Formats: sequence, C-alpha cells, structure tokens
Amino acid sequence: MGRATDDIEDLLRRHAPQVLGALVRRYGHFDPAEDSVQEALIAAAGQWPRDGIPDNPRGWLIRVASRRLTDRLRSDEARRRREETAAALTPADAFVAPPPGEGPGTSSLGRAPSEDDTLTLLFLCCHPALSPAAQIALTLRAVGGLTTAEIARAHLVPEATMAQRISRAKRAVRGTQFRQPDARDRDQRLAAVLQVLYLIFNEGYTATAGPDLHRTDLAREAIRLTRAVRRLLPHEGRVTGLLALMLLTEARTPARTGPDGELIPLDEQDRARWDHTAIAEGIALAEEALAQGPAGDYQLQAAIAALHDEAGRAEDTDWPQILALYDVLVRRTPDPAAALGRAVAVAMVHGPRAGLAEVDALAGAGPAGRAEQWHYRLDAVRGHLLERAGDPDAARTAYRAAADATLSEPEARYLRRRADRLNGPDT
Repeated sequence: MGRATDDIEDLLRRHAPQVLGALVRRYGHFDPAEDSVQEALIAAAGQWPRDGIPDNPRGWLIRVASRRLTDRLRSDEARRRREETAAALTPADAFVAPPPGEGPGTSSLGRAPSEDDTLTLLFLCCHPALSPAAQIALTLRAVGGLTTAEIARAHLVPEATMAQRISRAKRAVRGTQFRQPDARDRDQRLAAVLQVLYLIFNEGYTATAGPDLHRTDLAREAIRLTRAVRRLLPHEGRVTGLLALMLLTEARTPARTGPDGELIPLDEQDRARWDHTAIAEGIALAEEALAQGPAGDYQLQAAIAALHDEAGRAEDTDWPQILALYDVLVRRTPDPAAALGRAVAVAMVHGPRAGLAEVDALAGAGPAGRAEQWHYRLDAVRGHLLERAGDPDAARTAYRAAADATLSEPEARYLRRRADRLNGPDT
C-alpha cells in the first residue's frame, strides 16, 4: 500500500504543472486556477488509492480542476457570463486529454497540455518581481504540486506563514501573461529558474536549520523538476550541468550520516555506500554538459563533483585538477561558496597554512545577507585547516564558533564533537 501511495504521489506531481498550464491557458487566472488544481490533487490523493488510478489520470485532474475553477469564476457575475460564452464555443471534450500514444489536437483550446507548460510555469514562478524565498515557495506549490503544509514543514515555518508567502507571490504575478519570456529576456529568466532549482536542492541536501541533515523530499523534487527542464531543453549546457551536479552530489547521501544520524564528512565516508548508478549518470551528463558550449558555473561545479565521486579513496582525489577548475569558477562567479571551496582546494594542494590565508582573505568579503551562515562556514573550514596545521587550541575555538552559529542541529553536534576530541583546556 505504501509503495502504491508513493507511485500516486509521483504521478500527481508529474501531472500538476500540465494540469495547471491547461487551466491558465484556458481561463487566464493563475491564482484561482492554482487553487483549483491543488483541490483536484487533494481529491485524487484521497480517491485514487481507494478506487484505483483512472485510465487517463491527467484528463481526470483537468476535468475536476476545471469544475472547481468554474465554480469559483461563477461567483462573479461578469466572469460567469464570460465563462459561459467561452464554454458555449468550446467542444464538450475540450478538457479530455488524449489517450496515451496520441498527439495533441489541432485546436489551441482543445489540445492536450504539453510539458512545455512546466517550463512556462517555472518562468512565471521565478518572475523577477518575486523574492528568492517567494520564488521557491511558488515553484514548489505550482510546479512541484506540494501542498502548503508540505512546503511549510520543509522550511520549518508555520503553515499560516507559508500560506501568506504563497498568496503574496501569486498576487505579485497576477496579470502576467502565461507565455514564455521574449528571446531577449529568456536567458536571464532561465538563469533565475535554475538558481531557484539549485536553492531547493541545496536546502534538501543540507538543511540550513532543524533536526535533520537531509530533506529527501526537497532534494528529490529539485532533481525531478530539473529533469523536466532538461527534457524540454536537452541541448542547454547549464541545465545538463545542473542536473549532473545534483546527481553527483545526491549520490553521496547514503554515506553522509551514521547510525544515529551524525554527519560524516566527505573524506571519512564509506564510498562503497555511494549510489554508483547515479554517479555514472552524473559523470556522463557532466561530460555532455561541457561539450554543449562554453563551461558555465553549473558545468564547472559538476566537473568538480565528478572528480570527487570518481576517486575510490579520499587520498586518490585529484586535488590539483579540482583547484584548476575552482580557479576558473571563481573568476566567473562572485559566489562566496565557490571561493570557500577553492580555499579548501588550495589547502589540499599547497598545505593548510596556504588554505588558511585564503580563508582569512575571505572573512571580510562575505555576503551582506545571511552573515551568520557565512561566518559559520568560514569558521568550520578554518577549524578543519587549523587542526590539520597542528594548532588544536585555535581549531577548537573555530569549531565551537561554527557550532554556535549554525542552525542545523546535526552539523552543530558534529562540530562540537570535533572540538571536544582535541586536546586542551575548555574555552
């Protein structure tokens, strides 16, 4: 029963953007259409495990969501007249998706929703008028098909808070045409979409707060959505590179925690527990991404991740090549995480003192926002390098400073254990 329920949830999330796209194209009202789709998804989640999955699940969802939306629009007299006029001109089977294997119809109203709607919705959810937090929430709700409660739990905020965030986001994009951006804006908007997907993945892979190190639902959702974008843009190197990066990173998850949920750093992980199927796919995608054009940020990060995953042992890691890739990456991007990663690579190639000099240079150049998270990461790396340099007292101080700054409970416990195992008086 559990497996069947998971299959239904996956099916619903796969169809969610297509169903929403059909309604928005038809009615032009994103906010009520999105609410109606959510109601249809909830209805399906309740009925399908009991009654079985319908022969045409997408058509079922469109019909139910359409009826819910029609009821909403009928509450307004002007909208009711407009909807009735449109309905009179629409074939009775306009919202019945074709059976599997059949192509879309010729009518723009009656045609089946295509997966192109996924990309169009992502562009809408990542509208530049929205903050990154709002973009993430709206993407997970409208494209991912997650409920407000699920998104709230993932971000450790009350459901009412998340509901307000999503409502404000939907109001901000109200009136935006349901179409992909113009060619001159498309490159920048795609960059925003990929950044949002990467932020969702990072929050899933290493939760910034709370009792869990890893939030499987968010990481997998980010990978699923990125796969959907790649199906639509198979020759876009940034998309291919991002998917490769996610797969190569997520492949290490089985070895990242111990029996009690404790964090295990990369150099101490049992690499036999890594997902080698995902690694093989990720490496192939990373190579493909580099061949698809000039190497961008995601392609370079994927190449770095591939070098880590290809090493059978930590001591086999090709650190000089990783440092060379970081040198290229930091020239391209102002991302402080890339600069910190380069500092680690410098330490592995030229020694811990050289790495510490890089970390110290970064201390005053961090991001203006999320300063605590930035200094926690600096202190964590500084503690590791000081320990390797043979300065246990300074390492303990850095580890404890990092533990006090992070909101992630597993990371805090790990950092305190690193501090406690070093010799020296308590500080």
